[in-house]
Amino acid sequence: MPSLEFFRLQTREEVLAHYDRFGPVGVEEMDLADAGGRVLAAPIMAPEDVPGFLRATMDGYAVRAQDTFGAGVGTPQYLEIKGEVPMGAAPARGVGPGETLRVATGAMLPPGADAVVMVEYTAEHPDGTLEVRRAVAPGENVLKPGEDVARGELLFPAGRRLRPQEIGLLAALGIRRLAAYKKPRVVILSTGDEIIPLDGTPAPGQVRDANAYLAAAQVAEWGGLPLMHGIIPDDFDALRKTLAAALDAADLILISGGSSVGVRDLTLTAIKDLPDSEVLVHGVALRPGKPTILAALGHTPPKPLLGLPGHPASAAVVMEVLGRPLLSRLAGVNDPSPWGRTVTAVLSRNLAGATGREDYVRVRLRREGATLWADPILGSSGLLSPLVKSDGLVMIPLGVEGRFKEEVVGVQLFGGS
Repeated sequence: MPSLEFFRLQTREEVLAHYDRFGPVGVEEMDLADAGGRVLAAPIMAPEDVPGFLRATMDGYAVRAQDTFGAGVGTPQYLEIKGEVPMGAAPARGVGPGETLRVATGAMLPPGADAVVMVEYTAEHPDGTLEVRRAVAPGENVLKPGEDVARGELLFPAGRRLRPQEIGLLAALGIRRLAAYKKPRVVILSTGDEIIPLDGTPAPGQVRDANAYLAAAQVAEWGGLPLMHGIIPDDFDALRKTLAAALDAADLILISGGSSVGVRDLTLTAIKDLPDSEVLVHGVALRPGKPTILAALGHTPPKPLLGLPGHPASAAVVMEVLGRPLLSRLAGVNDPSPWGRTVTAVLSRNLAGATGREDYVRVRLRREGATLWADPILGSSGLLSPLVKSDGLVMIPLGVEGRFKEEVVGVQLFGGS
C-alpha cells in the first residue's frame, strides 16, 4: 500500500522556501580571464575613475564651447587650427580663445577645451582655419572624469553573476583578480534496471540514459560542474552505497527515476536510511513533475538532493522550474529568481490547466508581423521530440482553469543562466 506521504503535494513556492537551508559552496581566487559566468563572493569597489581624463566621444575638434556660440550654416564661426592631439598621449599644448585642436574618438581633451565639434559640422580651409557650422554646449561630445565609473563607487555586490559586460568594466579598471564562488559540483545518477548506457542496444523494455545527459547539459549551461556517476540498478544496497559516496564528491545530487510510488522504487527508502538525512519534499503540485523529491543529506551544512521524475520532459521541466534556482543558490547568486529569461507572446490556442497543480506547457515561438505567437507543443511527458521543438514554457497557475487563445502570456525561455 503506498504511503500517503506522496500525496501531500507541496507547491512550487513551498519547495523554493526549503532552499533557505542550503548555502553557497566554497570561495576561490581567480583571474579575470576565467571569471565569466562566475558569481562574486565579495563586493568590488571602483579603484579609480573611468574615464580618468576629459575624453572625446566623437572625431572632430576640441574647442572652447563659447567660441562656437551663434555658429550655423549661414553664420559660421572661424577658429585657428593649432595641430592635433595624439592618441594615447597627453596633449602637448592647450586651447586658447579662438583656437582648436583635432581630436579622434577616445583622445584626451587639451587644457582649455570643454567640448568637441563633430567633424561633419566643420570644414578646414587652406589657411589653417576651421569653419564651424554648428554650435556646441559645454560638455558636448565629451566624457568627464568619473562619468562612467566614479572612484570608490560600488561596482557589483557579492552574489552578482559576471556577464561579458561586467568583465569588460573590470578590465577597464585594471582588476585582474577577484574572489568568486566555486562552481557547484553536481553528481548525476540514474536508477532503474530498464536504463542502459548510450553505447548499448536496448532490449525490449529498455531505454538509453537520456535523462542524465539532458540534466548534465542543463547544469553546465547554468554554471555548475556536472559529474556523471552512471546507472544504479534497482538494488537497495547499491543505491544507498552510491548515494553515500556521492556526498563526498557533490554539492548537489541529481537522481533520475525511482521517485514515484511502486514496489521497485527504492530511492526514498535509500535516502531515509542515510545518517542525518531528511526528506523535505516528496511530491510537488506541478504538471509535469509530480513525483519529485527534495532531501537534505548530511549535516553542517546539509547537501541537497533533487530526485527527478523518470520521464524526460518531466525531468527537464523540474530542472527548469526547481533545479535552476537551487543551482543558482549554491553558486552564490543573491536572491536567485526561479525563472530564466522570459518574453511575452500571444497564445495561439486555448489551454486547459491541471486540476490541483501548476501546469507547464511547452511552446514554440513564431513571429507574424509585429506579433510574437506562442504555439503549444503537446505530447506525453515521456516524449523528447516535443521538448526539442519548443522554445520555452508557459505556466498556468495553480487554481487557474486555463489560458485563452490570444491571451498575452509570459514564456520562460529554455537555456541561459
